[in-house]
Amino acid sequence: MGSQQNALHQLVSFILGASAAAVLIFFLTSASSGARFTEISSWANGTTAFDDHPVQEANPATEPAAPAHTEAKVLNFFFLFSKAATFVDSTGFWQLIGFYFVLGSSIQLGSPEQDEELERLLRAVADEDRTVIMTSVNEAWAAEDSLLDLFLESFRTGEKISHFASHLLVVALDAGALERCRAVHPHCYLLPSAAARNLSDEKVYMSQDYLDLVWSKVRLQQRILELGYNFLFTDVDILWFRNPFERMSVAAHMVTSSDFFFGDPYSPMNLPNTGFLYVKSSKRTVGAFEAWRAAREAYPGKHEQQVLNEIKHELVATRGLRIQFLDTEHNAGFCNNTRDFNTLYTMHANCCVGLGAKLNDLGNLLQEWRAYRQMDDEERSRGPVRWKVPGICIH
Repeated sequence: MGSQQNALHQLVSFILGASAAAVLIFFLTSASSGARFTEISSWANGTTAFDDHPVQEANPATEPAAPAHTEAKVLNFFFLFSKAATFVDSTGFWQLIGFYFVLGSSIQLGSPEQDEELERLLRAVADEDRTVIMTSVNEAWAAEDSLLDLFLESFRTGEKISHFASHLLVVALDAGALERCRAVHPHCYLLPSAAARNLSDEKVYMSQDYLDLVWSKVRLQQRILELGYNFLFTDVDILWFRNPFERMSVAAHMVTSSDFFFGDPYSPMNLPNTGFLYVKSSKRTVGAFEAWRAAREAYPGKHEQQVLNEIKHELVATRGLRIQFLDTEHNAGFCNNTRDFNTLYTMHANCCVGLGAKLNDLGNLLQEWRAYRQMDDEERSRGPVRWKVPGICIH
């Protein structure tokens, strides 16, 4: 009887060793140097100093080996696996194997095909500085004569900004949005996590679907930074009138519009609006995004902008993140605007609940902008050129 148990233990040890070796080989050969493991980054472990070096997209032809953070994950995985195996008898072997498959499948959350599609689109839309402009739409926002049409029209009617549309990636939150996007724009990407939820309808502000939607946006933004691209995210309910990059400092790691602006563009006392957000790709900013997403658990029921407002002082103080807040005189919103086309670069339909209300006020604003573009310089120089108010939301 004892010899049978000993033989069984030897067999279990052999199978465990073979399984571990096979899985190790699989992880090291399947993990690309582009860092497929997207949910947990090496920059989150606190052992790497923050720096502003751009995150470079890896070249598989010259970097065939798995990245260091992939190796660390594999070693940590097998350390835990070997510790668990120490306490396993023959009856618990298959439970351990089941645990191994569950744990192994949870490490890599994004498929290589999804990453490859995203990288292909990023290469297509990025400018020479590896900067992409991006927005997101669901089926309701992408429908004909809805927000996406107004948004794209603003590029055509703005002052010398039509070329930015070629650098725009539209992220579709559902299949209906993807289909409509492809009918009006060449660069459309279906958010992988959208398939698990119904994001096709207008989402009620602060509902669970709304919160899931905005946090999925943050995760995608982090992935874009990890791939070595800078991004300017703009909500689709923002009209562009002039080149917003003219208002951004090259010294900033992150640039955000403001719900309320108090004068100092680098003061965390300003209230951010992440519906218009520019971020440079670096280890520092990826680490900041990881901290931002991790903070969601500490502030349950809050959307991403509220959580950023809670942790902005910490990001500045402990991570050295330079955040520039844009002046509402130039990058305005319905919450706080200057009502002067002479100084306006973008207008955000914030502080405005309901798709119909946004469409009404933004449509009227775009119509008045067209009239403003017909004015000569003398007419414009006479003073503030205002639009008609009030609308449903705009005041």
